[in-house]
Amino acid sequence: MNEFTIVAFMIDISIISGLLLAGTILRAKLKWMQALFLPASMIAGFIGLAFGPRGFDWLPFSDQFSSYPGLLIAVIFAAIPIGAAKVNLKEIIHRVREMWSFSMLLTLLMWGAGALFGLIVLVPLFSDLPTGFGLILGAGFLGGHGTAAAIGEGFQYYGWDEAMDLAMTSATIGILIAVLGGLVLVKRSTEKGHTKFIQSFKDLPNELRTGLMGKTERTAMGEETVSPSSIDPLVLHISIIALVIGVSYWVSDILQKVIPAVSIPLFSIAFILALLFQVASRKVKADEYVDQRVMERIGGTATDYLVAIGIASINITVVVDYALPLALLFLFGTIWAYILFRFIGPNIFKDFWVEKSLFGWGWSTGTVAMGLALLRIVDPELKSKTTDDYALAYIGVAPFDIAIVTFAPMLVAFGFTWVIPLVLLVAGAIIIYVNRSFGLWGRRKLDQ
Repeated sequence: MNEFTIVAFMIDISIISGLLLAGTILRAKLKWMQALFLPASMIAGFIGLAFGPRGFDWLPFSDQFSSYPGLLIAVIFAAIPIGAAKVNLKEIIHRVREMWSFSMLLTLLMWGAGALFGLIVLVPLFSDLPTGFGLILGAGFLGGHGTAAAIGEGFQYYGWDEAMDLAMTSATIGILIAVLGGLVLVKRSTEKGHTKFIQSFKDLPNELRTGLMGKTERTAMGEETVSPSSIDPLVLHISIIALVIGVSYWVSDILQKVIPAVSIPLFSIAFILALLFQVASRKVKADEYVDQRVMERIGGTATDYLVAIGIASINITVVVDYALPLALLFLFGTIWAYILFRFIGPNIFKDFWVEKSLFGWGWSTGTVAMGLALLRIVDPELKSKTTDDYALAYIGVAPFDIAIVTFAPMLVAFGFTWVIPLVLLVAGAIIIYVNRSFGLWGRRKLDQ
């Protein structure tokens, strides 16, 4: 890749920003896009892929364009702990025990089953396939484009350069499956009377179709925690993220020099440093001047750019070369995700199993945003408290999620590929066993 230049960066960002605007307009105006619930970032990515260097080559993206996801995923993970509200651990365990078990099972079983399917089916069928190929399923379906970028970056360090394109493709297909499959599940659930808050799919709020919020539905993006006469509140929050990312690059560089055989992803370092920053700011009572919603918006901004850039930079040639094993992996992933939807949710949740399981379907095949979109269809006013429970449960899920993404490429590179599915699937079995032992498993029959 050519040397990084600020001019190329500005051109790339201006083009992808224009495509994001175009995607927003197309989603708002075209009925068939509204029916598919395609996010503006995905629409932008598809346009960029079609008209960028990988397609008709009409859009002058630079050679450094495909390097941006590595930075954006670090921004996303750095924004997670900063500004987070202080929580009571006992209260979390009592209140969100079901959601934590559900989230952990989806995480462990999707990653583990994908890795195992790759090892026992795909690798024997396709002799030249990398042993870590099955991890592409979890990277894309479960984690979306952010996790796909992280896994791709990890594998690239250990010599599998095509992993980034495959992971981004997996994330893109995953979102399509999340939306299309989710809409089918919503229609079936409403027809069978399983949903608690809507009786018909036609009850869907208009803002979920168009993506545009009416004046009565709008909410504040955040609060001004400092006076603009001193520093703009948004600048304050961006400065914190930028500082964490800068220090993360410095720490990453030192670690690579000290232990060159091991690659610790930038996003993992950024998350840890952001967590330390949050602890330190809370100690000096400065955390009240950091607004969590503003941090979420910064992370959301990075996510939209990551999705658009990730799709637009996919190398179609690589995808074509791996077309058959990818198709088999995605087919397995879709079937497995449905099995988890029908098996895990009804057995874990005492109340609102359909609503919470649909949310799980969305984020276990696409992203949390897709899960939220499906949840809003069947629970428009979020009365099931699914998002509240997930936000708290993720505190206990995040360390495991980050550990998988951090160490999976390393284990594959060092020849311990079989360790990954065995550990993950056994851990999932233990969670099921514990829930059964305490009478928390088997809440209802699957046909109810």
